[in-house]
Amino acid sequence: MTAGPERPREKQADRRARTRSALLESAARGFSTYGYGNVALERVAAEAGYTRGALYHLFANKEDLALAVVQWVEETWAAEVGGPAADEADPVASLLAMGRGHAVYCRRDVARVMRALSVEFAGQDHAVGRAITGVLGRLATQVADRIAAGRKSGAIPPGPPPREVALAYLGTLEGLVSSVAGHAPHDVELVERAIRGLLGLPPSRTYSDTEVEQ
Repeated sequence: MTAGPERPREKQADRRARTRSALLESAARGFSTYGYGNVALERVAAEAGYTRGALYHLFANKEDLALAVVQWVEETWAAEVGGPAADEADPVASLLAMGRGHAVYCRRDVARVMRALSVEFAGQDHAVGRAITGVLGRLATQVADRIAAGRKSGAIPPGPPPREVALAYLGTLEGLVSSVAGHAPHDVELVERAIRGLLGLPPSRTYSDTEVEQ
């Protein structure tokens, strides 16, 4: 008797979730391509296959949408990259897995949104900029903790403070991936080389000139 009334609500919730996901992906693509200031919400809605009214039913304004995009990217990145990397018990393996996973994640056009918004709101006291700073701060802490654990175990040699190395890790990763995004499989190979060099680790293998050129 109770199952019947619940089913329509579940279907409505599913439709709402699909609509929201489509709008967030469209917005992420728009912010990545045009920047926050140049994105028209009508275009975001249309490219997702919805009306402007549908967008405003879920998001109050552009700032609300951008904040939701930042949260969505953090969640999807954690599910696809951060979570699997955290499952690696060895700190070095975890850091390498994060780098490789990030390279794969950035093969999608929506992955550039965090960098685009970060640059646009740099130096401004804006809610979107603060949200991105929070995401990057949490990520830097995770990386620094793994670097510290690797040094404690002897797997990572001594060097600058873990927090500084973590910031360099993230900067190197983002800069490299933004330059070679989509150039599979070399994006993953180059990310691993860069991480190993930054951490002071030996290369995993020796690549010949012929292999690199292929």
